[in-house]
Parts: sequence; structure tokens; C-alpha cells
Amino acid sequence: MSAQQSIVIGGGAFAGLALALALRQGLGDGIPVIVADPALAVRPSRDPRATAIVAACRRLFDAIGVWDQVAAEAQPILDMVVTDSKLHDATRPAFLTFAGNVEPGEPFAHMIENRYLIDALTRRAEAEGIELRATAVSTFDSRGHGIDVTLADGSVIAASLLVAADGARSKLRERAGIATHGWDYDQSGIVVTVGHERDHHGRAEEHFLPAGPFAILPLTGARSSLVWTEKRAEAGRVVALGAEEFHRELEQRFGLHLGEIKVLDQPRAFPLGYFVARSFIAERLALVGDAAHVIHPIAGQGLNMGLKDVAALAEVIVDAARLGIDLGQADVLGSYQRWRRFDTMAMGFATNSLNLLFSNESALLRSVRDIGLGLVDRAPPLKSLFIRHAAGLAGEVPRLLKGEAL
Repeated sequence: MSAQQSIVIGGGAFAGLALALALRQGLGDGIPVIVADPALAVRPSRDPRATAIVAACRRLFDAIGVWDQVAAEAQPILDMVVTDSKLHDATRPAFLTFAGNVEPGEPFAHMIENRYLIDALTRRAEAEGIELRATAVSTFDSRGHGIDVTLADGSVIAASLLVAADGARSKLRERAGIATHGWDYDQSGIVVTVGHERDHHGRAEEHFLPAGPFAILPLTGARSSLVWTEKRAEAGRVVALGAEEFHRELEQRFGLHLGEIKVLDQPRAFPLGYFVARSFIAERLALVGDAAHVIHPIAGQGLNMGLKDVAALAEVIVDAARLGIDLGQADVLGSYQRWRRFDTMAMGFATNSLNLLFSNESALLRSVRDIGLGLVDRAPPLKSLFIRHAAGLAGEVPRLLKGEAL
């Protein structure tokens, strides 16, 4: 039997806070859980972005006692339409449509603004007695039976495990000497919220244009969140436009099917790329979320992949603790890596292939992909399989993603 020490999570966004709550649920209060992130000092959250939460991850938030706090702010995605066209085409015929339920009454995804979910996670963590430290992890030093974690405020925590949940530019990953492999896409995603005259009725739209996908994702009320992919230089030009010029560019892509549109916040462009850490683990260290992998947003799976990491890591840690096994030892962390690495590589390959297939001007490729979309649209079993994959319910699913408590 090994005496368990604290668990320190570096990073207080979705993955870090969700992991802390899952661990507290499964481990009880006998093992302290500390979340360290300077962003925890910013209350309430000011994150202006919105995120698609797939069904499996909604079940996770339900299992850790958070979803009921944000359900009123979440917009179910009731159906989805996929088109493939050029920018100036007069019409955009729908090649593929999905009804949005994975189970009766359970949509395959919800859209929610990040700030509501971050604030709910933070409140729940405080209520559960999780220690939130508004400072960064500065250094760490493994010492055989534990890891000494030094915070930027000078305090040192003796831990069994350190979790890097500090994003794509993870300092903890770098300090552990874990390399990444991947590439930039020379694309940026323009993110902006718009209001419109007509009700979207919970419909999401993905228009594949030559520069990349233009996604219209429904929010509560007569609003939608847009993820608009362009070549990086063009994206920089677009977000620098004045209000009237930007509106013209936007309307050309959005169309008028929802009536007049109005930009509700400041457009921002985020560079897109793909990378995967060469290892998701090091000595007494585990990577989760964007610290472990970043994929193209073409399938809307980035955040959800990180929450799958959370569910898998929490399960292997809780199972180890119940057996009296040192939860930071190599074989425990190895189980986590084996569980998540193949799925991550497969999703990265899929999103990269989709981006290459759709983000181009080739008339031949367009014909081939449109035939393929049409065939899928007329094959209900295949559509159902796609929906289950998109909802995170295919393969070996951790208990939290089934909605089961640890």
C-alpha cells in the first residue's frame, strides 16, 4: 500500500477543472487536489468564445454535478446540414443532413458560451473543497516516490502526480522535455458571434468553401457562433476590416436565410495547426487536453478530445487509488496513455484528411467528395455511426462519458 499525496493540476480551464472535480468525486477528500492557474484570479470569466459540447462530454459534466448549472444557457444542436460550394455560387445545396439525437431526447451536441461553463466549474470546485491557486506551476522535481511542485508564489507541494492542463503552449510539457510533432495549416479560424432576425431552430450548418469550412453554430436566442476558416494572411486582412467591410465579407458567406445579421462581438483570428505530444506522460506527469494534442476544428472535436482525456485519466487514477496503488507510478500513467493515444492519432488523421479534402479549389475532388456525401446521406446506418463517433460514444468509452459516477 502506498501513501497517496496531493494531485496538482497546472491549468484551470475546462480540462483542469473538470479533472479536479472528477478526482474529488472518485477519491473523496482524503487526497488533496490543487488547481494552479493565474487565470483563476479573473472572476467571472471573460472568455468570449463558445464551444460545442458533444453528448458524451455533456454526460461527463452531468456526472460531476455541473451541467444542471448551465443547462439553461446551452443550445441543443437539433440537426446539422453540410454543403459544399464555391464562395460565389448562387445556391448551396445540402449534400448531407444529420438529425441531432444519439438517444431519444438526447441531442448529439450542445453549444454553450465558454464563460458560463468555466464559472460553473469554478463554483463547483470551490464548493467541493478543491484548492484553487491563482498562480502558475513554476518548476517540478520528481523524487522517486513523489514529485515536488513549486508554484510561482514560492510555495512547494509534495504530490503524487502533476497534470499538465496548461494549453497548446504548455510550459509543463516543455519542462518535462516532451517533444511534439505536427504542422501549421497556414489557416486561421475567425471566431465571431452574430445575431440574426430569424430563429435558427437549433440547426448547425457547415459550408465547405475552398478556403476552408464556414460553420454556423446555434446559440441561445437568435444568435449563432461562427468559426470561419481562411488562409492565414486573408484572415488577418478580414479581421482588420472596418465594421461595414467586415459585414459585407460576412454576409457573402453567411447568406440571408436567417434574415439580417449583426456582429455582436469583436472578430478574432486564431492560427490553426495540428500537433500531438510524442508522449502523453513522463515521470509522475500526465498531459491532458491541448497540452497533449491540438487538431483542426473542422469536426468540432478539439475540446471534446481533451475531456475524453480527463475521463480516462480520472478513471485510471481512481481505480489505482482504490487498489492501494501509487497513482503516479509509471504503469498507472501508461494505462492512461494507451487508452487515449490511438483515439487521438485517429481523430488527428481524420480531421487532417477532411481539411485536405475540402479546403481546395479542385473540381475533381469536389465531385468525388460530393458523391461521397450524397452516398452517406442515403445510408441511415452509416449516418448513425457517424453521429455516435461525433458524439464521443464509439469505442471504449470511460465511465464518466457514459454519465456514470466514478
